[in-house]
Amino acid sequence: MASSIHSTSPVSPPPTFRAGLRAGIPVAIGYIPIAIAFGLLAQSFHLPNAITLSMSFLIFAGASQFITVQLLMTGSMYWEIILTTFILNFRHFLMSAALSQRIESTSRRLLAAIAFGVTDETFSIASTRQEARSGMFVLGLNTIAFLAWNVGTWMGVFLAFGLPSTLQASMGIALYAMFIGLLVPSLTTRPIFVVASLAIVIQAILHWIITPFFPISDGIRIIVSTVVAAGFGAFLFKEEEVT
Repeated sequence: MASSIHSTSPVSPPPTFRAGLRAGIPVAIGYIPIAIAFGLLAQSFHLPNAITLSMSFLIFAGASQFITVQLLMTGSMYWEIILTTFILNFRHFLMSAALSQRIESTSRRLLAAIAFGVTDETFSIASTRQEARSGMFVLGLNTIAFLAWNVGTWMGVFLAFGLPSTLQASMGIALYAMFIGLLVPSLTTRPIFVVASLAIVIQAILHWIITPFFPISDGIRIIVSTVVAAGFGAFLFKEEEVT
């Protein structure tokens, strides 16, 4: 009895752009309500629609967009807004560098497009999925998150026209709710708890003690408290304690 048995298993096809879109659906669902809140917040401050929509399309950085709207409305200097945004988004350099080591692609255009769309949530998915070695998979993952954020912003901007002015004004608390939601789950680790507490103390000292005698803008206070608290944390805690 002669039979030819081939034990070789079929090669699985490389992950596709569509597979990345599917993997990013949970992130997209989570982005829409936050983006709506951003659009409503911008409307409550009477920020022009073109600026609000352009921020989501060209900047695509949720926390920085909330902070920027707040700083614009308090009359902060442009360089303060730019520096604050740079500090808040500095982690994206590290996330993009880490992904570039995993993605099997030599196309600079593709890597640049991926770097633009990296967020905390898409990075967490891309860094734990084998499919993320495909640049097209990560591009699809980032694309659906980008589209959801912009759709949510449009919804927030145009929903605001039918809402009472008091409800629109109350959306200012969305900024603090978002940061609290991001911070609280991480407070179980000692380094993050210490750094966050130190940042709060520094901000309080600058606001209640220093500013009445030496006026300091909101942007400068954010920059000082962030840099000092982060620097203290980097000096005090070793890398293995944080991870």
